[in-house]
Amino acid sequence: MDETRIITTKGLTTCLDPGRGWTITSGGWNFLKKQECWEGHEQALITTIRKETNRTEELEEAGYRSPTWAVLRALQQINSVTRIEGEAAMFAPPFFQSAGRGDLLCWGGKDGPTVVIWESLSEQEKESWLEESSTMHDWVVWCKSKKGAEEICSFELSGKEIFSNYDETKSKEEKNTKNGSKKKAHRGQSVRYRSWWKQGNIKMAVSEDHA
Repeated sequence: MDETRIITTKGLTTCLDPGRGWTITSGGWNFLKKQECWEGHEQALITTIRKETNRTEELEEAGYRSPTWAVLRALQQINSVTRIEGEAAMFAPPFFQSAGRGDLLCWGGKDGPTVVIWESLSEQEKESWLEESSTMHDWVVWCKSKKGAEEICSFELSGKEIFSNYDETKSKEEKNTKNGSKKKAHRGQSVRYRSWWKQGNIKMAVSEDHA
């Protein structure tokens, strides 16, 4: 196979290979290609990133937004988490010892206390993790707050809710309205903007749906 052209400029790395093109942050590219599981397998990594970018674009088109690294660091501290299950290979945070999703191993191993980014998983990946988690007790799940009659997941029955930013802020706004106040309840900026991973955008957005 001919050498693939990859260029880096202004903090972004772009693959110019026809049919496998992508743009991600240069930090993400440099980190991944140095990981043991990708050493000597650059072409496989290039193909994996292409699949991951396509998948992420579809998720974001459907409304998904990635949690900020500040949120993930906070979740990491709950159970001294060492692994992240979910997100995409090119922007999973490097401060975790291992990262992956389903059968995809981004780096590190597959064991250890885990934080799960629920909405970033496919239905098959969710089912697989639920089966594995039945014998685990050292996990933390970041997921959307349930509204109305939405189905409850098994981890919500066996686990304990640490916090919910949806109901609390909603109730505060309702209270302000009853008191005649126009002041809106403060919502933390807990998620990234769409396409941040291929623009180098570090700005944060407000989410009302995650707990």
